[in-house]
Amino acid sequence: MPRGRTRQAAGSPRATTAVPPADLDFTLDRNSPVPLYYQLAQQLEAAIQRGTPAAGSLLGNEVELAGRLGLSRPTVRQAIQTLVDKGLLVRRRGVGTQVVHSQVKRPLELTSLYDDLESAGQRPTTLVLHNAVEPADAEVAAALGIAEGGGVHRLERLRLTHGRPVAVLRNHIPEGLLDLDTARLESTGLYRMMRAAGITLHSARQSVGARSAGAGEAERLDEPAGAALLTMRRTAYDDTGRAVEYGTHIYRASGYAFEFQLLVRP
Repeated sequence: MPRGRTRQAAGSPRATTAVPPADLDFTLDRNSPVPLYYQLAQQLEAAIQRGTPAAGSLLGNEVELAGRLGLSRPTVRQAIQTLVDKGLLVRRRGVGTQVVHSQVKRPLELTSLYDDLESAGQRPTTLVLHNAVEPADAEVAAALGIAEGGGVHRLERLRLTHGRPVAVLRNHIPEGLLDLDTARLESTGLYRMMRAAGITLHSARQSVGARSAGAGEAERLDEPAGAALLTMRRTAYDDTGRAVEYGTHIYRASGYAFEFQLLVRP
């Protein structure tokens, strides 16, 4: 059961130089029926999920990794491609193979993206792109149960983890429901602000879909034009049955997934 070492270098997701590396141990069983590339991919994925190597770290090139592990270059290339396909690694021109972060897996519950990311140790940050009161169009008015043209607070925020975009969040809130201060919106989640204002969230009606990214959306989410996006549309209600939020969100499909729990009817 040979052992090998590969190296990682920490840096920001856009770093172009490596800092002094730390070693990682991999145990590969050449007598196992499990292919060597898959063993390597599994162990590297587990290490990334633990946070070592951290997001932004640079892996050695394929030749270096193959030499350290006593594997062929095609075997190492296949292992790396497996994790690129899962969104855990990315090949950057002029940089090399770089660790991104583990895919965000979000349960379909009435929770906020901010809370889910923080609970998963993803260190969320927010950039407010738009924050203003505007007249409600027909779609927003119907969702919130208000008159068309009535005032609504429209928010648009970019949510990031480890410095990389995860989602663009568009929300419409009935005017006067709560103080939507931009500085607070960039330091905490919308649902936390609602709870602090005494609003008790009770239920929501939600739909999930998919589509391709337009040029502007792709640029904001650091994805190529036409990349797959997950979409979510939600109307949330408080414990009195009042609609308190209408959201239309888009997520990078390469780094995000919704999780379902399915039960058999008796």
